[in-house]
Amino acid sequence: HVPLFLCRAYTADIQTEPDLVDYDEDLENYPHTYSDPFNPYKESKISAVDITVEAVDENRVMVNITDPLTGIHRRGKQLSLRDVLKNDLKYKISYHKPGSTGKRDIISDSSMAEVSKLDAGESYCFMAAAFIPSRPKGSQLGAWSQQLCTPQVYSILHELYLGTWVGIIFILLTVFFIIVTATVLCCRCCQQRNSTQSSTPV
Repeated sequence: HVPLFLCRAYTADIQTEPDLVDYDEDLENYPHTYSDPFNPYKESKISAVDITVEAVDENRVMVNITDPLTGIHRRGKQLSLRDVLKNDLKYKISYHKPGSTGKRDIISDSSMAEVSKLDAGESYCFMAAAFIPSRPKGSQLGAWSQQLCTPQVYSILHELYLGTWVGIIFILLTVFFIIVTATVLCCRCCQQRNSTQSSTPV
């Protein structure tokens, strides 16, 4: 999957040079050292991805991820992280409510990830990072993206103030009391008529 040249270990020969280069001098006589072996696939730092968030409905949000470009070119095209790592690349998405310390994480194989089971009407903040589970644990995660938050959506019920609700409840109770009172009075009137008619001599 991953190009072989990325999986190999490389060592750099670090040489020192004089301030003024004398081309007759042999630069190999100056001090030099070798770097520690470096494996591009396992040790390269992964840049941050870009994300956009879009509400699907009141309980779901779609997170769209754009991969960073690498320094690798092939046939005149600059390759993205997905082009290089292919199926080895996954994404870690972290989300939480603003002001809350409780974060949730999901892992996605695709650059289009749906986050579901969200509380209706609530705002959520999202971040994403490239995740390569085949790398050593300390270098599996790339840099985090910029955090993006969805707006808090208020329904008609949320927009009604407490005082409005109290007023509505009071009106409903008043109407209910009037209906009950009118019903009781009507029943009493009917009973009185019946008793009057029954007591009248024929």
